[in-house]
Amino acid sequence: MTKSQIAEVLQEIATLLELKDENPFKIRAYANAARSLETFGGNLSDLQDEEALGKIPGIGKAIAAKVKELAGTGKLKYLEELRGEFPAAILELFSISGLGAKKIKALYEQLHISSIEQLRKACESGKVAELPGFGEATQTKICAAIEQRAKHSGYFQFGQIAAETESLRQNLAAHPDTLQVDVAGSYRRRREIVRDVDFVVATRKPAAITEWFIKHSLVESIIARGPTKTSVRLRSGIQCDLRVVSAAEYPFALNYFTGSKEHNIEMRSRALQRGWTLNEYRLAKLPPDPKVRAGRAKKKAAARIPAVREESDLYRALGLDFVPPELRENCGEFEAAEDHSLPKLLEKENIRGTFHCHTVASDGHNTLEEMANAAQELGLEYLGIAEHSKSSIQAHGIDAAKLREQIATIRTLNNKFNGFRLFAGVECDILRDGKLDFEDDILSELDFVVASVHSVFNLSESEMTKRVIRAMENPFVTILAHPTGRLLLKREPYSIDIPAVLETAASTGTWVELNAAPKRLDLDWRWWPLAKNKGVKCVIDPDAHRTERLQDLWFGVGIARKGWLTKADVMNCLPVDEIARALKAKRNRKS
Repeated sequence: MTKSQIAEVLQEIATLLELKDENPFKIRAYANAARSLETFGGNLSDLQDEEALGKIPGIGKAIAAKVKELAGTGKLKYLEELRGEFPAAILELFSISGLGAKKIKALYEQLHISSIEQLRKACESGKVAELPGFGEATQTKICAAIEQRAKHSGYFQFGQIAAETESLRQNLAAHPDTLQVDVAGSYRRRREIVRDVDFVVATRKPAAITEWFIKHSLVESIIARGPTKTSVRLRSGIQCDLRVVSAAEYPFALNYFTGSKEHNIEMRSRALQRGWTLNEYRLAKLPPDPKVRAGRAKKKAAARIPAVREESDLYRALGLDFVPPELRENCGEFEAAEDHSLPKLLEKENIRGTFHCHTVASDGHNTLEEMANAAQELGLEYLGIAEHSKSSIQAHGIDAAKLREQIATIRTLNNKFNGFRLFAGVECDILRDGKLDFEDDILSELDFVVASVHSVFNLSESEMTKRVIRAMENPFVTILAHPTGRLLLKREPYSIDIPAVLETAASTGTWVELNAAPKRLDLDWRWWPLAKNKGVKCVIDPDAHRTERLQDLWFGVGIARKGWLTKADVMNCLPVDEIARALKAKRNRKS
């Protein structure tokens, strides 16, 4: 088992112990051990060494023995015994928003509910509302959460399946019979939600590639197998389709299976205008129309079809500049490609630093030093720390005294760095009336302020918009974070007038965040062309709560590209000295 899988087992034990109503200290011990293991920098072999395990904070002798057993055998008798005390499906109930261990325990003990389907029926019959501590309002919320879950069944966040997909891509590329390979479909277009993953492989030995593919360790089951297309189910649950083609067919197949459907329709239309037919395998001359009589004047002869060896050749043949996959939604890319005005999109290498990251001072998993070191390992020049403010009790928000302590620590650490800088900030809650969670005197001591809505999501569009705009008008607010509050496949965006918010951002010089956490990817890519047109600057933040999540910046870059953004549109493409000046300039700006 991997380190992360062992940590998941420890967390599952903590959850099952909660359901058993065990000693809170025992529950917390397993939860803390899981958290410590996630941030442990050692190798898997260290987890089988009692001396190495003893050095990991939060892991005592009893838990160390279980970790050693898991690392060595991949199994744990204690977990199997705990699971045996509950129906297998009961853990699914934790995926329903608003249900914690106490409520699930009550549902199980009083109504014998151990699955989502049983819960749905109990809600429909009104039995849930009758339980102490529930009531009609809670029952209604549970019904809505179940309905939301069903609606999103079969859909996956891009970030949920990215690791599997990239691993498969690398393995396919390394196969000796692979000539070319890429991921197609909505994944290649960087859609935030995907239903399946498509691989296109050019090879002279399709049977060999297919045989290898169906036996890959990530494949859970085979759905269908054919000479050119094979479908499987991966461990994550997503369907994965493999298409094997010849090298000559590859550019056409990759283009077609990348989509979108609307983009493909326009591509075929442009081919027809030239007297050609375009499909997933080739570009060819249109066959003669049998309805045209022999004596009728012939149509203008079709142009000679140029050689197409790669995707860019196909676009060139149709009189277009190459369209990056992220832009292929038929939302203006053809007009821009025709008149040579496609933007030079943002690249991952353009990112020089980032903001909106958390440490153990609030609800993060790593220290300031660990976050700084991880940022430097990624090649970043700066990192902005923004702990939750005091109103975010569930996120262990910090008060003014602790915030000032962190500011002082950051200033001290900056004296030790060479070519790297930490910026001191805060993620300040926007209260219901639009006021901020800290007074201006403490905000004025910071390098930047991230303003966020974390509560009272049920306001009307007008009220929510006024609330956010009032916060943005505070001169100390630098960044508006995750502007719609959405959690992909879990929580819909709250009602807010985004054009009005962008107008305020333009007038106040507030930077708007593209939150790169794969569960958010907010602001949505569909709004960025408007933001760019208004002169609003983007800042891509990972909202990282642990060191490894800094790499979520990659997801944000994909969404920024999909939103037509360039290096010039993204503030954290500036080098450290320039971003420091930009932060000061924002603070001194008059709205």
